[in-house]
Amino acid sequence: MGEQTTEQERNVEVVRRYLRTFVTKDLAELRAVVADDVAVYGSGTAVRGRRFVEQAVASPGLTVVDQEILEVFPAGDRVTVVLAQTYRRDATGATAVQSACKMYRLAHGRIVQFWGEQDLYGLLRGLGMLPDTPIRF
Repeated sequence: MGEQTTEQERNVEVVRRYLRTFVTKDLAELRAVVADDVAVYGSGTAVRGRRFVEQAVASPGLTVVDQEILEVFPAGDRVTVVLAQTYRRDATGATAVQSACKMYRLAHGRIVQFWGEQDLYGLLRGLGMLPDTPIRF
């Protein structure tokens, strides 16, 4: 491969830059790698627009203090990532790890679509925001 970077390698780097914004909260960097009209699917919803992603990155009262990318799988114009992020609830100092699996589609060096699920229930339990007892159905 030499010095030439493939499109898949560039796509992986764009996704890594995007994920780092959850730690850095760098909205200028976010705008550089996510399309204005990005389509976002997950957690039973579908929305369009970078403003939704910006709101997630800038979540008041919740800080990502660590991020571990466990697996990256590029395929064509898509990149799938398995990761774990450690969050701190700023009001209490409590921390918890949230696992997630996300798939991104890129065009022209920007994320234009992504799908994913994350363990929100486990995160909220770990941060003390939900009781640490089994759910009764």
